[in-house]
Amino acid sequence: MPTPSENTLFGMGNPLLDISAVVDKDFLDKFGLKPNDQILAEDKHKALFDEIVKRNKVEYHAGGSTQNSVKIAQWMIQKPHKVATFFGCIGTDHFGKILKKKAEEAHVDAHYYEQNEEPTGTCAACITGDNRSLVANLAAANCYKKEKHLDLDSNWELVKKAKVYYIAGFFLTVSPESIVKVAKHASDNNKIFCMNLSAPFISQFFKEPLMKVMPYVDILFGNETEAATFASVLGFGTDDIAEIAKKTQNLPKENMKRQRVVVFTQGKDDTVATVGEKVTMFPVLDIDQNHIVDTNGAGDAFVGGFLSALIQEHALEECIRAGHYAANVIIRRAGCTFPEKPDYQ
Repeated sequence: MPTPSENTLFGMGNPLLDISAVVDKDFLDKFGLKPNDQILAEDKHKALFDEIVKRNKVEYHAGGSTQNSVKIAQWMIQKPHKVATFFGCIGTDHFGKILKKKAEEAHVDAHYYEQNEEPTGTCAACITGDNRSLVANLAAANCYKKEKHLDLDSNWELVKKAKVYYIAGFFLTVSPESIVKVAKHASDNNKIFCMNLSAPFISQFFKEPLMKVMPYVDILFGNETEAATFASVLGFGTDDIAEIAKKTQNLPKENMKRQRVVVFTQGKDDTVATVGEKVTMFPVLDIDQNHIVDTNGAGDAFVGGFLSALIQEHALEECIRAGHYAANVIIRRAGCTFPEKPDYQ
């Protein structure tokens, strides 16, 4: 198998500093949060960020969905460093400095677009039991500008160096034109473009930009809730996850040299994936409920593990196995964090 070289994997998304804390039901109710959800912060949530920091033992981690996934991919591969490139926008502030330092520690080649109009974005992870409610205040992450960053020759050279591309659906709310530019490049050059449905609200409220990118998507990730929402928005007329995967695979596609692969995770239930013409179920690794600390980064970790095998040109089954391993490690820890080295065989 080829050893990946620097900048083989390219990710672009919303770099956020994760602020995670265990809260109670009263806290969720106060801010109108569901126990297990991902939303964008509205005005009524502004106080949440101050309050979560004040009232609970808080952990800070470099986050944002795409950044988490490329960080995990790098961790799985270990050497060389900087296998993954990451683009996104941060502020010129304290949190921005932390993010830069954390990306460096994770050996990710982060090239941030830095601006001083908005502060670095944050994401509050409100944990109750096995559930986590995520509230993202994009702030600076929302300010990514294609013409100010992606289009610059030195940055576009890094895009061209990559063989595999991954962008979470969350970035559709920020810069759909940047996503299309990268997706088209991948498609035109027969490289692999991967995307994530990311959250139910993406399919519901950003269907148009999502469907503009879909013809370029070679591998689509999502979880069972996101898959069901996507199916209902597109009028698939089924809530059977295998059927949804099949119908999603058959949506129009630009680069016909690669058949689209659809991968839906379902928490502790089997992962569903399209393998050629059929849909296959892949059981996840067993884990004792008592060992689950925080499911917050599980989806991002699954994608990171998957990508680490994909850039080494492993078969789909092996990519899923690597994804299951990474997710299994992450849920035993708080936040999207990991031990020094993987013990993955």
